[in-house]
Amino acid sequence: MLGNALIRMLLPNNNRIICIERPDSKRIHTIPKDKNITVFRCPINKYLELDFNESCDIFIHLAWDNTTKEGRNDVDCQLGNVQHTLDAVRLAYKLGCKAFIGTGSQAEYGIKNEPLTCDMPVNPLNGYGIAKFTAGKFAGILCKQLGIKFNWMRILSMYGPNDGENTLISYVIRELKSGHSPELTNCEQVWDYIHCDDAAKAFIAVAERGINDKTYPLGSGRGRRLREYIEDIRNQVAPEISLEFGKKAYYPHQPMYLVADISELEKDTGWKPQIKFYEGTKNL
Repeated sequence: MLGNALIRMLLPNNNRIICIERPDSKRIHTIPKDKNITVFRCPINKYLELDFNESCDIFIHLAWDNTTKEGRNDVDCQLGNVQHTLDAVRLAYKLGCKAFIGTGSQAEYGIKNEPLTCDMPVNPLNGYGIAKFTAGKFAGILCKQLGIKFNWMRILSMYGPNDGENTLISYVIRELKSGHSPELTNCEQVWDYIHCDDAAKAFIAVAERGINDKTYPLGSGRGRRLREYIEDIRNQVAPEISLEFGKKAYYPHQPMYLVADISELEKDTGWKPQIKFYEGTKNL
């Protein structure tokens, strides 16, 4: 989703784009055919075997292995993701990149009841969050050693075209379009959703103007109760269907408050989110 959004934002300005794609990806067909796009198929653990004569400015690392609920505490897999991130940094150096932007997660913070900031203490509660935090810290050290500008973007909740089929937004839309009321928790948690196009613009802004070695939480900066987001979707897709909240229990360690403080991101780069949720979910 984010990779395709980055292509949409970068291509109109005649940028050359290299996509490193998983060999088994089911969504490679979503990458547009264009003379300025080159696609290499490569497993996440084979980055250092890539051999192509290219010179690049920016490396944006989005890949992560096994992000499923069951896989988040697969310690061997998550530890491998740390190494894959360092391999990506080394590939960026090989390509002559001046900036490396890595993708973190709100899971690095753990449970918080206040807006997530650039430098607040973290306490990840699962292997995924621990690995994301570790990867970001190690990547920052390696980038400094190699003379590459480094930033880490901790994404909260994102939606938009080409979203995964198992996300909450995709599930709710799919159920409503099928004429079913989705099975939901009470949905009282306050979350912060950002459209992938706004997120892509933030990544580009950080690559160009972000402060070196700085971590940025990424969201819209506005929190709403989850049930309000879902009601927005219902009102667009199937207003005749009644929503039945409370059919499912919250899962253990459910974060009830996930809102990004984007003030430093805005100040450092001039970026601001533009797409309202109600508009962004039309035609999904």
